[in-house]
Amino acid sequence: MIRKLGTIISLLGIVGIVWVFTFRIEGEMGVVLFAFMIIAPLISLIIAFFGRKRLAIRIDSDGYVKKDNELEVTVTIEKMGKFPFSIIEIVPDASPVFYIERKSYKLSMLFADKCEFKYKVKAKVGGNGEVYIGTVYSCGFLGYIRFKVKQGLPEPVSVGVIPEIPDIKPTSRLLRQLADVVMTTDNDEENESSMVFSANTAPGYEHREYVQGDPLKRVNWKLSSKKDKLMVRLDEAVSSVQPMIILDLFRSTSIDVESSIYIEEKILMSVFGLLKILIKQGIACDISYSGGGDRIITETVDNPDYVDAVLLKVLAVKVVPGYRIDPSKIWGNVCACVIATTDVTGSFNDIAEKFHGTEQLSIIVPDITEKYVGNASLWYLDEDNNFKLV
Repeated sequence: MIRKLGTIISLLGIVGIVWVFTFRIEGEMGVVLFAFMIIAPLISLIIAFFGRKRLAIRIDSDGYVKKDNELEVTVTIEKMGKFPFSIIEIVPDASPVFYIERKSYKLSMLFADKCEFKYKVKAKVGGNGEVYIGTVYSCGFLGYIRFKVKQGLPEPVSVGVIPEIPDIKPTSRLLRQLADVVMTTDNDEENESSMVFSANTAPGYEHREYVQGDPLKRVNWKLSSKKDKLMVRLDEAVSSVQPMIILDLFRSTSIDVESSIYIEEKILMSVFGLLKILIKQGIACDISYSGGGDRIITETVDNPDYVDAVLLKVLAVKVVPGYRIDPSKIWGNVCACVIATTDVTGSFNDIAEKFHGTEQLSIIVPDITEKYVGNASLWYLDEDNNFKLV
């Protein structure tokens, strides 16, 4: 509104100057000047108006950036057809996981068919974010006429901001509880295997010595300790021995986005910190997370190097407000389940209810202030990278 008012005042000022020059100072020169001041704005108006539909804009950047680092973004503008185009004004923007100064970039395209510029944004919060074009204007060459461009704008570019994954202490109580459940379940399977051996004079599992590349989930830890070397099962280990981690990045529509992204980052740090220490302790895990839309991905992680790869997959998926992970698409036969969620209210009970039959159900929440009415134990990651009960 202020800009439009300034434009009107500028035009009235020009008209006033021309009138004074024509009728009070120099008539003949005033007529020429008056004609120029009419024709020039008219040409500027036509170029700006028709040029707004003859643009193709592209925005490019890397798919990932580490937290507190800068991401370079390239914006490319192409002129479609031969119609002259004067000046384009572009204001880039980004989602709240980035710091961004909403700076206006003006480029002359009267003679160029293609031009580009680069700018940088700094990542401030771990999670999925976007860089995109906020507003675009087609401007006349006189500088006071512009029209908003509404077509030919690119889709936002998804960018994963990689948070710093904490090193969870091996003495963490949650870790010890999960390890105890896994070992107990593993021992139960050993007993069942011995019973099969007694009845059928054939072992329930065959073993060999561990070689590099074998999945850690097949290591028989009890037998390995007795033989003082790693032994692996030759047949597939029963998946119920592995704990499951469920990542539920639920973004409530009642909480502003700025607050939500910090909560989501805390959950990501908790989940992948726990996953990393479990793998280091030789405990393979299944992890379930949203793959975008209604797709739920469940993967087995048994290699420390694969933890980072799974994190990148999670960061590539946009968080949709109001969407919660669907428990019906997750296999429920596990010895222990850890559900990491940003919100334990409302429909969260549907997820927790499915896994109430597991030997141990734990819930990871963002901080100590969370309250849960169910029977599962509630955990949060403190400043010392230790999981503590709420």
